[in-house]
Amino acid sequence: MNDLSFDPTDLEAMLWASRRPDYLSAWHGHVAFAHWLVDIAHPGCIVELGTEHGVSYASFCHATAARGRFAKCFAIDTWQGDDHTGTYSDAVFDDLNIFNQTYYGFFSMLLRMRFEDAVAGFDNGSIDLLHIDGLHTYDAVRNDFLTWLPKVSDRGVVLFHDTAIREKDFGVWKLWAELSDRYPSFRFDHSAGLGVLLVGRNQPAKLRALCALGDSPMAALVRANFELFSALAQRVSA
Repeated sequence: MNDLSFDPTDLEAMLWASRRPDYLSAWHGHVAFAHWLVDIAHPGCIVELGTEHGVSYASFCHATAARGRFAKCFAIDTWQGDDHTGTYSDAVFDDLNIFNQTYYGFFSMLLRMRFEDAVAGFDNGSIDLLHIDGLHTYDAVRNDFLTWLPKVSDRGVVLFHDTAIREKDFGVWKLWAELSDRYPSFRFDHSAGLGVLLVGRNQPAKLRALCALGDSPMAALVRANFELFSALAQRVSA
């Protein structure tokens, strides 16, 4: 039987406050999981593709800083918007850049460029946590995954946001259906959905246990707990 018990250290990480509570984002519902994931997986390099206001990215950075661990974090985005987010002004980047430099500038960088232009700057097998949250068409997200997959390490985790959205031309759900049959995985259905894919074979026991839950009653309970703790983290922030 899989052991996915949460000890006091886990619960502490799950209750860390959201660092960007004033920005509208479905990602607020996954903040507790982001904190827990970074806390147990200890990624040495985190890369996010598609950041906007930085709700998810700030969660990764905060979990890194809170334990005083060495890591390199990179947010990659044009900060101009796309067909799904709409366009936005330079004020979005400027605001996040000030926040990042103030709190995480000693280990975090915002790379204002296209994903395909940034990939050459990373060594193969160097990324331990990759979050894909750019343009959400099937072709776009599939291209992002295949382009960046060689950069993911042997303990790499890949996150896909918006796996539960099936309207318009969103196609993350379709790619997720393909990939989740090939790799150990776990999905959250709340807050637009989040897919957790264990690409690397060298994973912490708790992550392996999470992905072994499938659609069991325990999986439903775990999903509800992370959703609850994310809501509590927002209230702590407020």
